[in-house]
Amino acid sequence: MKSIALLPGRGLYAVTDGPRPDLLDVVAQALAGSARVVQYRDDTEDHHRRRAEASELKRLCHKHGALFIIDADVALAKAVAADGVHLGPDNADPGAARRELSIDAIIGVSCLASMERATTAAKAGASYVSFGAFFKSPTKPLAGQAPIDLLRQTAALGIPRVAIGGITPDNGRLLVDAGADFIAAVSAIFGAADVRAAAQRFADLYSIDRHHGTPA
Repeated sequence: MKSIALLPGRGLYAVTDGPRPDLLDVVAQALAGSARVVQYRDDTEDHHRRRAEASELKRLCHKHGALFIIDADVALAKAVAADGVHLGPDNADPGAARRELSIDAIIGVSCLASMERATTAAKAGASYVSFGAFFKSPTKPLAGQAPIDLLRQTAALGIPRVAIGGITPDNGRLLVDAGADFIAAVSAIFGAADVRAAAQRFADLYSIDRHHGTPA
């Protein structure tokens, strides 16, 4: 049987911040700043706009060699042939999502601060797991805090781990050193005055692997 697709590489995972008129422009800036993955997050019920935006964002991401992931909406991911979908802790069934999409789809699962959730997701075929919030998050101020050591403890899962929640270029190094394969950010990128520069600062956290002294 063909192996499931894992989230490839390491780097910046940019998460969009809902409806905004300049969405395509700021995502283009984040991609120019070396974002490796873009997740489209929009919880509104404007299905026509969301599908149109998702289609354009996929095209833009692929132009830059980045992956395009839809947040929580398997149907939309299928409709626009996105690279995958990110599932929340309450709708986390990687197997069902993969059957709806494809064996090659990237299926991520939010695990909050739970090793148990992550282990279950990995066994169910997740392409990656995410943990957070690691710091106080302006996007989700009520989110519980995940211990940084959780990234070290979950290395044995054998799948990529994404860190999210209150992360900035200044505190992100702690998470990279602890084993985060990707740093996910929302407001620290899309709320910045210079989106490209903000994204590049995150990407630069991976430019040198401190353990080997070589480009990551």
